Amino acid sequence: MSDVFERYERQYCEISANLSKKCTAAASLDGERKKQKVSEIQTGLDEAESLIRKMDLEARSLQPNVKAVLLAKLREYKSDLNNLKSEVKRLVSGNLNAAARDELLESGMADALTASADQRSRLMMSTERVNQSTDRIKDSRRTMLETEELGVSILQDLSSQRQSLLHAHNTLHGVDDNVGKSKKVLTAMSRRMSRNKWIIGTVVAVLVIAIILILYFKLAK
Repeated sequence: MSDVFERYERQYCEISANLSKKCTAAASLDGERKKQKVSEIQTGLDEAESLIRKMDLEARSLQPNVKAVLLAKLREYKSDLNNLKSEVKRLVSGNLNAAARDELLESGMADALTASADQRSRLMMSTERVNQSTDRIKDSRRTMLETEELGVSILQDLSSQRQSLLHAHNTLHGVDDNVGKSKKVLTAMSRRMSRNKWIIGTVVAVLVIAIILILYFKLAK
């Protein structure tokens, strides 16, 4: 959930609780003191309404699943603010006599404040549920990141193994080339040795024939 929204939310809850107390206090005042208290309440209502608008803008800028939850909470806050405005209107409209004012305090104001308290209680419960949902989302995101890191590590290992296999393949090709070259050299040497044997054999045969002829002619004389 947005940290900005949570900050606005805390400020609104503080202002709302403070305004409820001031409304209760203003109901028992008269004259200038009551006007001054009502003026303070009006200022607080303006601040609360400004926070409502800021929360609405922040909620609408978030992802759809989070936005839906925050807008539901925001409707509760708007309802709470409307109740506070109604209480102020009853205070401002107030040329009521003491009996009517007492009756208002005992019935309408008490009911309104009770309703506001109930709404705030529901809002706190909704906030708690949203916080729990946020924690679950964070856990899911952390698990996803850990899975992603594991996948990257596996891919890196596979890439390293592929490089090793390619290096071994290249080495085998090099060995095959060297074996081929050695085979060619040995074949050439074998051919030269065979040729040399024939040459030596021919030379020996010629020498033997020459010696025989020389001996023959000497003996014939």
